[in-house]
Amino acid sequence: MPSPAEHGLPGERPAPTFAARVENAVSIGLLVGMALLPILEIVGRRVWRTGIPGSSSLVQHATLWIGLLGGAIAARDDRLLSIGHLVDRFREPYRRSLSAFVAAVSAAVSLLLAGSGLQLVRAEWRDTHFIVPFLPLWVAEGVIPAGFALIAWRLVRRAHGGVWTRAAGAIGAIAGVAFASSNLILGGVPFAAAVVTLLLAVVLGAPLFVALGGLAVLFFRHEDVPLAAISAEIYRIVTSPTLPTIPLFGFAGYVLTMGNVSRRLVRFFRAIVGWMPGGIAVVTVLVCTFFTTFTGASGVTIVALGGILLPALLVERYPERFSLGLLTSSGSLGLLFPPCLPVILYAVVAGIAVDQMFLGGFLPGILLSLIMAGWAVRGGVQAGARRSSFSWKELGAAAWEAKWDLLLPVIVLVGIFGGIATAVEAAAMTVLYAIGAEVFIHRDAGFRRLLSEAGTETSRLVGGFLLLLAAATGLTGYMVDAGVPQAVFEWVRSTIDSRFTFLLILNVFLLLVGAFMHIFSAIVIVVPIIAPLAVAFGVHPVHLGIIFLANLELGFLMPPVGMNLFMSAYRFEKPFGEVCRAVLPFLLLLLGGVLAITYIPWLTTALLQK
Repeated sequence: MPSPAEHGLPGERPAPTFAARVENAVSIGLLVGMALLPILEIVGRRVWRTGIPGSSSLVQHATLWIGLLGGAIAARDDRLLSIGHLVDRFREPYRRSLSAFVAAVSAAVSLLLAGSGLQLVRAEWRDTHFIVPFLPLWVAEGVIPAGFALIAWRLVRRAHGGVWTRAAGAIGAIAGVAFASSNLILGGVPFAAAVVTLLLAVVLGAPLFVALGGLAVLFFRHEDVPLAAISAEIYRIVTSPTLPTIPLFGFAGYVLTMGNVSRRLVRFFRAIVGWMPGGIAVVTVLVCTFFTTFTGASGVTIVALGGILLPALLVERYPERFSLGLLTSSGSLGLLFPPCLPVILYAVVAGIAVDQMFLGGFLPGILLSLIMAGWAVRGGVQAGARRSSFSWKELGAAAWEAKWDLLLPVIVLVGIFGGIATAVEAAAMTVLYAIGAEVFIHRDAGFRRLLSEAGTETSRLVGGFLLLLAAATGLTGYMVDAGVPQAVFEWVRSTIDSRFTFLLILNVFLLLVGAFMHIFSAIVIVVPIIAPLAVAFGVHPVHLGIIFLANLELGFLMPPVGMNLFMSAYRFEKPFGEVCRAVLPFLLLLLGGVLAITYIPWLTTALLQK
């Protein structure tokens, strides 16, 4: 079973070293700067009729820095996403040998990506451009080779077995770099052997970015294409204008997680619907939806709210299996609402306006939440669950206590759709608002502790995900150059002649993708392939995006490797098979909702027509 660290969840760690504290401080400073600059931009437009020159470019390049630095922090803390640590199941001395092998392959790929970045920096050095006066572009790009080199060092240092294992890993990494850099890789047999070696390392526990980045390196080398093309693609996607919203909204989500927002929301929603049949179950659906919308991570929702909501459900006489299934399934709700991170990433990759994706996901998100709430009511009636009497006094007190938390979605929606701020500026407003509410109003945490813990957690999350994005972008660039999307396009057009059939096959395919692939990786790898197909079959681009995200949301619950299943088993200390059985009815219900979203385009496009 994956550990909490593998999914970016807080755990107990030793006291940080001086170097770690410096890295954390730099990453927090970058996040704070990314939040302040857009606010100053808004003020400048209102007061001086002009913004701050170069502020948008600075924020975009800060995203590149927070991505690579955060990736190094995630590697330092063993928080890079992998499919599992299979190597830990072997006995000594095999465990040490396999650990050295995994470290060698992982570090070799990281060093090759660092070399790719160095080629890009050298090219920019010869033809200097400036981000803002006195800040050359090559300085900003320098974080790519530096970040991957640091990651390589840390992947070797974390190898199990002591100094000899690490030495073997380092030697193996150097040998791997030499092999991949030589002309031997151009041959068929050495190339195939390199691919098998890479995939074996990933199965044993190498981070997922190693698989994606390694395949990109091998394919480019096999075609004798300069590796600088990979870093050029990484730079292009990570510095895109909308991507800074991801670290900013992620920062706001972790600020909320550290406070008592979950307790306040539970009290508020219970005051509204606690009188209904299945009241506390409906509260579970609503709170999980609200929470996931801002954290962007359903696993975090399960861990953060499980300790509050599962005992509450059991006390109200709900069966344990029903309660377990409801909490596990509700953890993925909220992924279609603004400002959830996967919606933003999809918009970036597909080239769609973020506000259009937010509008398109609103009604489908409500549909899925209503389906879950309706089943929760039915469960409450069957269980004979207790209900609390409605009280205007309690509702008023709960609303007053949670008023600052409930205003957060209003800030995002009014800021973006009211024309007051861009998506990045709305994200910055959300960060400052969340910090102000938690520190100065609710006083749940001190300012320094809040920035330190929430900022570091955000850096780990964003770094781990942006490494996946960066590596997948390089692989996607190769597939586009090799004509893979076009080949798939031609095959589908010649095989499928019905829009209905195409959508059905798309649903099955995306459910499998969602079960086996992290949502961020899936967006970057799969979207460039299916987007042209959908256009050919007359599917609206926003509708395709919502179909995509809704299916991947459901993939979190798909056995055998749906992430929410593992997280629930970990959080509630239940056997994995028991969690799967508990989730099955909810999985079938949500599947019906996903099919409705797929075959009723109006649910997605209705608000777009306004």
